[in-house]
Amino acid sequence: MDLRQFKELPLVGILRGVEADTITPLVEEVVSSGLKTVEITMNTPDAASLIKAMVKAAGGRLMIGAGTVLTMDDLKAAIDAGATFIVLPTLIDDIVKSCAKNKIPVFPGALTPQEIYNAWRAGATMVKVFPAKVFGPPYIKEIKGPFDKIELLACGGITPDNIASFFSSGASAVAFGGSVFKKEWLKKKEFSKIGESIRALITGYGHH
Repeated sequence: MDLRQFKELPLVGILRGVEADTITPLVEEVVSSGLKTVEITMNTPDAASLIKAMVKAAGGRLMIGAGTVLTMDDLKAAIDAGATFIVLPTLIDDIVKSCAKNKIPVFPGALTPQEIYNAWRAGATMVKVFPAKVFGPPYIKEIKGPFDKIELLACGGITPDNIASFFSSGASAVAFGGSVFKKEWLKKKEFSKIGESIRALITGYGHH
C-alpha cells in the first residue's frame, strides 16, 4: 500500500462474503467508480485465494488488503496472497508488531481512549475506530483533543450524508462495507448499484 496515495483518497471498501465469480466484474466497477483501496476479510470463505484473484484482476489499479486478521496464520496467508495492508477488528499485539516491523501498513480496531492509545503505541499506521456509527463524528472530535497526533480511521455507519463531518471532526480515513457492498447486490450481480454508492461517498468526501 502506498500511504501517500491512500491519503489522497482515504476511503477503504470492505468486502465480506464475496465469491470468486464476482471478483473480476467487481474490480472493474470499483476501479471505474474511482475507489482505490479495498480489503477482503479473512472470515470470507477462501479469502486468500480471493485476495490473489483480486490482485490479479486489478493489475496494479487497486490497493488490496486483508481485513478481520485475527491470527498470525491469517496474517501469513494474507501476505502470501498479495495483501499490502492489514486490518483488525481489535488490537492483537503480535500481528501489529509484526506488520510494523515489516513496514506493512496496519489498522487495528479500538474504541475507548485507552484502546486507541494502546493500538497507536503498538505501531498502528492508523487506528480503526469501530463501531464509529454508535458514537458518530463528535466522538472522533473528542478523541482528537488529547490525541491530536493519532491518525484515526472511522469504520461503521459511514454514509454520503455524514462522511464529510467524520473528516471535519478529525478522521484521517474512513472504511465502509455492507452498506455499499450489499449482499443482495453482490448476489444479483448488480454491480452498477455498488459503483453508484461508492461515487456518492467519494462526492461526499469531496465536500469536506
